[in-house]
Amino acid sequence: MAKQQVVLSEKYLLSALERIAKNPSGYAVLYINSSKLKPKHRHPKFLKILEKFFDGVVGLAKGAFFPLTNGDFAILGRDFSQAMVDEAVNKLREGTSNDPILHGKNSSDFATVFVFPETFSSFYNYIANLVETAAGSYQDNLEPEKRPLDAGEVEGVLDILNQVDISELVKRQSVIEFLGHNQFKVKFQEFFVAVKDLNMLFDQVDLQENRWLYFYMLQHLNKRVLQAFFSANLQEWPELISINLNMQSVYSQEFVNFAKLFLSQGHKIIVEVQLIDVFNNLPLYFEVKEILSRGGHKILIDGVSASSLKLLNLKALNPDMIKIFWEPLWESTPDNEEVKEAVALLGKENVILAKCDSSEALSWGIRHGFSSFQGPFTDNLEVAFVRRQCPDAKNCTAKECLKRKRLLSGKEREKCTRRDILEKLL
Repeated sequence: MAKQQVVLSEKYLLSALERIAKNPSGYAVLYINSSKLKPKHRHPKFLKILEKFFDGVVGLAKGAFFPLTNGDFAILGRDFSQAMVDEAVNKLREGTSNDPILHGKNSSDFATVFVFPETFSSFYNYIANLVETAAGSYQDNLEPEKRPLDAGEVEGVLDILNQVDISELVKRQSVIEFLGHNQFKVKFQEFFVAVKDLNMLFDQVDLQENRWLYFYMLQHLNKRVLQAFFSANLQEWPELISINLNMQSVYSQEFVNFAKLFLSQGHKIIVEVQLIDVFNNLPLYFEVKEILSRGGHKILIDGVSASSLKLLNLKALNPDMIKIFWEPLWESTPDNEEVKEAVALLGKENVILAKCDSSEALSWGIRHGFSSFQGPFTDNLEVAFVRRQCPDAKNCTAKECLKRKRLLSGKEREKCTRRDILEKLL
């Protein structure tokens, strides 16, 4: 939820408190400390479920639900009972893994009832202070609102992109294969340009807002990315690499040249295509898949979510590989049959659990048959491996090390004093 919307919600709560100020007796607030949950349980989808757990309380108390800037929730109503609160918290406990604040001795550690009029003044002042603080923070961090790119501006944007050293924007991220007994190796590395990095070059326009113009620009950008590999300052390349491309780019001369270069060195290529692009042009997908297969390459469908997995006919699409995006809510799901079926159909070596952000995500994936993972958690594994071998590790932070490891070239990468170790693979 945007900061401005949250401040507005708190103003509504403050307004409601002002209306009952003359006679607050009989009213109460149930305050839910959701900001103290583990980060994985502060996921927006999880918080939606949290709201549903307390819907019954809202109904019984004839109350209203207010999300707060600090990540907590407040329910203003009448006749709250501790039994109502305990029941809601117990239901929430059943649907989550061990979270200290949820699994403490008392429900009041997580959900507290403030009974009026005794606590009215202190609670009113607390909310008023939140509104003032949040509004100030919002103004301090206010950024100019970007507008969608106009068709007449595309050529100008492309001119700017042509002047940028694209090799400094290309990043890489490893897909890690779990070998058992806490042993890992790099399965392949993905090379891509992050959209947020491109958007930072433009103050007034959002490149992604107009999908069709962005799609047009990607065709141009993909060619630049492919050319960037020829000037990349890497001594150690993984045997298998993947690149994010729109499907039309496979027909370009730049891709043909790129493929010849890497195949001549014994490397193999995986082309990652977005699921939404596959759906938009199925005939092209099958053509591209056939072209790649003839050249000894593979196609990977990227961006497969839990909801899209239910709709996919993987047998018909028959991709070489897919990436399924990890969702924190899965941790409380002992078995996901759609995921298990996908792994069984394509083989565990061809299904990757992406956006893997915790050891719990890794464990869940292993239980569901995955052996390959990508995301912040595996990035940290890789950096820890590098830093254990680097005699100069004390001269930089793990965050700086990760940033430099992901770059192909540029001034930031050159700050590393031991690039020979920086490039080492698990």
